[in-house]
Amino acid sequence: MSDTSQAVARVVEFYETLSPASLARIAEVYAADARFKDPFNEVCGLPAIEKVFRHMYEQVQAPRFRVTQRMGEGDEAWLAWEFEFHFRGWKEAELQCIRGATHLRFAADGRVIAHRDYWDSGEELFSRLPLVGTLVNWLRRRMSAA
Repeated sequence: MSDTSQAVARVVEFYETLSPASLARIAEVYAADARFKDPFNEVCGLPAIEKVFRHMYEQVQAPRFRVTQRMGEGDEAWLAWEFEFHFRGWKEAELQCIRGATHLRFAADGRVIAHRDYWDSGEELFSRLPLVGTLVNWLRRRMSAA
């Protein structure tokens, strides 16, 4: 198994078993000065990345990542994933699913030095919310060529 595939396997295992307790292992997966970016956050360093995930646990119930595809070459990798969760305080019984992709760059020691998530927050999240969803869906219909 190549160094990249080992690093990717470590990241996948970390995310697929992520829990508040497992965040203590974040330094095994991310370099101390790693950068993390998603549609809502852009942070640098382990404390800031850990804070993003601790905040996730405050906002949603039973979050779960499932990696559906992976590929890597050299010091980079791409993951396709599904993120399932329940909103807190709104439609709590309804399972939500966001689909997205992650681009990773690895340091020489195999830990993540750059993590960038790509997912459509309008379609995957905002369109499901009251009031905001009405506007997002109206804009989508208005901008559609169909």
